[in-house]
Parts: sequence; C-alpha cells; structure tokens
Amino acid sequence: MAPPVLVLCRLAPDTLAEFADRFRLLDFYASALPIHAFLAAVAADGDPPRVVLVFGGAPIRVGAELLDAVPSLRCIITISAGLNHIDLTECARRGVQVANAGGIYSADVADYAVGLLFDVLRHVSAGNRYVRRGLWTERGDFVPLGSRIGGKRVGIIGLGNIGSAVARRLEAFGCVVSYHSRRRKEDVPYAYFPSARELAASSDVLVVACALTAETRHIVDRGVLDALGERGVVVNVARGANVDEAELVRALADGRVAGAGLEVFENEPNMPPELMAMDNVVLTPHQAVFTPESMADMRRVVVANLEAFFAGEPLLTLVE
Repeated sequence: MAPPVLVLCRLAPDTLAEFADRFRLLDFYASALPIHAFLAAVAADGDPPRVVLVFGGAPIRVGAELLDAVPSLRCIITISAGLNHIDLTECARRGVQVANAGGIYSADVADYAVGLLFDVLRHVSAGNRYVRRGLWTERGDFVPLGSRIGGKRVGIIGLGNIGSAVARRLEAFGCVVSYHSRRRKEDVPYAYFPSARELAASSDVLVVACALTAETRHIVDRGVLDALGERGVVVNVARGANVDEAELVRALADGRVAGAGLEVFENEPNMPPELMAMDNVVLTPHQAVFTPESMADMRRVVVANLEAFFAGEPLLTLVE
C-alpha cells in the first residue's frame, strides 16, 4: 500500500496527480471538514501519516497544536524556502525532521527582484498605465523621468541564496552592492554593514531578501527608511512583515522615500489602500516563485524528500 501523506497546502492539479501516483494523499483541501475535525479523522486512520506537506498559507501553523493533533507525524516538508510558519524548536524537541524547498526558487525570485527594481526606477508599469489610459496622446510625454540602474548603490538585507543571486545580477548592471546579515560572510566581495540602518544610509536601493524571524520582523522600520532617504527605493521579495508596512506607507506619502517594489505584504492578500493610488509603487501578488521551471523543481525535491524519508535515508533539503 502507498504510504500516507498529510497535505495541508494547496497544490495544483498536475502536482497532486504526480504525488498521488506514489503516495496516499490525505488532502485537507479535498475534504469538506473543518481543520480540527479533519486532523482528528486523520489521526484515527488505521494507517496514520508520518509526514505532512505544508506551505506558509497552511490552515494551521506547524507547532505543538498540529503535532498533538496528529502525533504520528515525524517529518514536516514545506514547499516554501521560508520557515516562519514552522516552530522549529518544538519540532526538534519532539524529534520531528523538517525539510524545506532549499534553493530551488532563488533564481526566479532574484530575477523578479531585479524586475521590480527596473520597474520602479524606469516607471515601466506607470508608463504602461499612462499609455493605456490614452494620456500619451492627450498630454504628451510621460513625466517624471526614470532613473538609470547602473551605478546605483544597492544594499541587500539577507545575503542567502536569494540575496546572493540578486547581488550577482545587479553587479552585471554596474551596481555597487553591499549587505547586512546576521554575520559577515568572508567569501564575498561586498561591503558588510552591521545594521540595516547603516546599510540604508549608504544605499540608493534597499532589497529585502532575509528570512522572517523575531529579529528581522520590521527590520525595515522608520529609522531605516529615513536613513535610506528621499531618493531611496525599497524592494521586498522576502516576507511582508520584514518591512513595517505602516511606516513605509507614511514615508512614501510624505516623500521621505522615492518608491517601492512590493511582492509581499504583512496581511496578504490585503494591503494598505493608500498603496493602490501611488504611481511610484509597484505591487504584485506574491508570485515571484511561480514559474513552470520552479514548480517542476519543487515537485522533484518534494518527491525526493518523501522517498528518502520512507526509505529511512537523509532528507535532501534537511533543515538543521
């Protein structure tokens, strides 16, 4: 019999079909039960699952509540790179293994971050709206002028897989890259700043690419935004709560920063309505990771982790 896998994340039909060929899926989103009733039924199954697939938008956070509800679980596999929806301490205490997506999304998210930066600096989306509204023929050339990306001082918060990929791409455009992270990295050529505020003060652009932890929640606050200054641009491809959204809205409205490219938000899919009316802000619906290539990589990594777990072998992307 195929081993059971608890599924607490929405998966595309083709992904579900591929997984269903190998495993017995206990899919919450295919059930009409409320989450706690569903988990109770899963726990009472004659062959309860030892592994669960989750994502940041799962209906229940991975922690003591879930592990108490389904005590058979011994492995958490998240299809995201981020881990802020998982209580790693509780999992470690109970001997539950955790695997994430590793670096499979890094290239696509880095591409997207650079695209957002180009859009904000060169007013691509704003220009598109201008043309579609018929304003080019009615009013003439679009203003204000965009800004060149080459030579910009780009500060990156979080020089992990994604931040490093952003840095390499922007170096090719002639940008001067520096960074802030938990610790200095000895093997990179970029200048290191011990705080986000110091990094912002030496940057024209701030790219947020760090994990969301207690220490990085609102790491971009009013002080950092003021240090970035009135010509500065913020690009966030990390998590919405890495940026103090209310302070960013105020800074944009007051002209204390010049623009923003935002892929993530604090309370998705909701966002401050003030952002909708700002032509110097580019808003996208948390879609940077979604390409056919990255989805194929995700399926490959998830299947490899599941097969490794059931074979008693090391997980491919074990979080340690």
